[in-house]
Amino acid sequence: MTRSVREALQSDGPTFSFEFMPTKTAEEDAQLWKTIRELERLRPDFVSVTYGAGGSTRARTIEITERIASDTTLLPVAHLTAVNHSVSELRTIAGNFAATGVTNVLALRGDPPGDVEGEWVKHPEGLQYASELVTLLKAHGDFTVGVAAFPFQHPRSRGVDEDTRWFVEKCRSGADYAITQMFFDAEDYLRLRDRVTAAGCDVPIIAGLMPVTNVGIIKRSEKLSGAPFPAKLAARFEAVAHEPAAVRAMGIYETSKLAERLLDEGVPGVHFYTLNRSKATREVWANLALGARI
Repeated sequence: MTRSVREALQSDGPTFSFEFMPTKTAEEDAQLWKTIRELERLRPDFVSVTYGAGGSTRARTIEITERIASDTTLLPVAHLTAVNHSVSELRTIAGNFAATGVTNVLALRGDPPGDVEGEWVKHPEGLQYASELVTLLKAHGDFTVGVAAFPFQHPRSRGVDEDTRWFVEKCRSGADYAITQMFFDAEDYLRLRDRVTAAGCDVPIIAGLMPVTNVGIIKRSEKLSGAPFPAKLAARFEAVAHEPAAVRAMGIYETSKLAERLLDEGVPGVHFYTLNRSKATREVWANLALGARI
């Protein structure tokens, strides 16, 4: 088994990976570990654990990441954000990760705590940009560092050209790869890849996908990614919104079809946002397996 995402991306074929969220209750924790064990059997290349706004779940992120590293066969990636952290705190966190053998980190500037659409305020002794966090991590350990990519464009960017410049800056700061925010139109990803390649950047961009299993996920995806849900696809879901089973079936089908298209286009990896549930993700996985893609 590879010990870094960088190594996994250098091997033959696309990578497959899953994302989990820190839990707050014993019941949620039980569900998370049930999901982890179910998905572990699929032998993904890596899994990631998110980091709450402002570091609100920092302790849980570290705890879960370390337990995955010690108690499972999975390769964990810990998310880390710059929100509400001084440079000194970030160096300490990086040192703690390295000391426990967690050397794969996804470096994010992060959303403002409490309101993802609120004003982003730099910590007085912190960092302003994700590129600075990449630099810090690379200077404080043998880290494989990933960054975020936005197929539609970052919600705070003033256009795709500016967004591309900021993304390339993160990559040139030392990022080894990127994972996109969730998207539902292959063309958004392909246009992003073309823009980045035209800018002279060849960092692998892993596609982030999430099956729509209920109509509420559509609004949630827009809030989390900052990108509008494709209107034609939204209309199709709305037409069956009164039939939960039909919505779920359509979501599995559409995500499977999207993943197949991306694999045909040579995507370096597919990353599934699981919401700490495994069934829908396993169904998409099975559809891809039937196509002899994994």
